[in-house]
Amino acid sequence: MKSYKDPSFQDRVGRAAEAKQKALDNLRSKPPMDEAAVAERVAARLKRDTDEAGKRAAKKAAEQSAKEAKAEAAAASAAVPAPPTEAEKKMARDARYAARKNRQ
Repeated sequence: MKSYKDPSFQDRVGRAAEAKQKALDNLRSKPPMDEAAVAERVAARLKRDTDEAGKRAAKKAAEQSAKEAKAEAAAASAAVPAPPTEAEKKMARDARYAARKNRQ
């Protein structure tokens, strides 16, 4: 039966240091970034950002025109003539009565 102290603390610390050094070596061995590829990525990102800004502007313009159309419709519905006064109602009623009498 193995002891719970196998491997020892020193062994574990040594293995952790070796793993850390190996990871650092792998990182350092990577080739440097290609300037052309970096410039291409930056250009693509700039294009994507300008496209998104254009879409946002178009959406905002569409919302604004919708608001204006709604305001115009509200103004048009507000232009409905006022309801007839009592005198106008009486004149219309009398005209209907007279027309009915003339038909008979």
